[in-house]
Amino acid sequence: MIYLLEDDDSIRKLVVYGLQSQGYEATGFSLPSAFWKAMEQKLPELVLLDIMLPEEDGLHILQRLRASSATRRLPIIMLTAKNAEYDRVIGLDNGADDFISKPFGMLELVARVRAVLRRAEPAGVAAEYRIGCLYVCPARHIVQVNGEDVTLTHKEFELLCLLLENRGIVLTRDTLMDRIWGFEFERENRTLDVHIRTLRVKLGEAGSYIETVRGVGYKIGGGV
Repeated sequence: MIYLLEDDDSIRKLVVYGLQSQGYEATGFSLPSAFWKAMEQKLPELVLLDIMLPEEDGLHILQRLRASSATRRLPIIMLTAKNAEYDRVIGLDNGADDFISKPFGMLELVARVRAVLRRAEPAGVAAEYRIGCLYVCPARHIVQVNGEDVTLTHKEFELLCLLLENRGIVLTRDTLMDRIWGFEFERENRTLDVHIRTLRVKLGEAGSYIETVRGVGYKIGGGV
């Protein structure tokens, strides 16, 4: 089941119809209050969430979903008329899995939905990682350096886990962008570099474990 929270009637009806025509179960809501009521009854597989909404802002809804253990890993795609890179970064850094600007084509939307659902499928992720003074438990969303808890944003945590999952392997910039953000930024976009930099700072002593491979990408840990 896919939930769509969109107050524009024409867009909501079009998206629900388009998803249903592709074999997905989909339900649309015009108000956040109706959306939350439905969430109490049944959790969806994915949420399509508009930013500009009556009653409650979409970014606030996103934060509430990410703050709850029941919906922390629920796939969420943001829909908005806003185009600026800043708005994309804010939405993604607050935990959105992807971002699509209006107007959009149904084929593109369905492709994004498929990609996000595919990435959300359970994989054989290790129960925990230990490298030097760094300890990470993805299942419990724990990051510690020398036994002290470290607070990361959703994207920083995903980035760290992806690097640890591929310990010793150089991941290219394109691979990291695709796996973490799910869509292509502009060629000169520095979002990945900014996240790597803040991640290193927050990890303190363990930040040095993240290595830059000039002209290629990043890796964590030794060996190949």
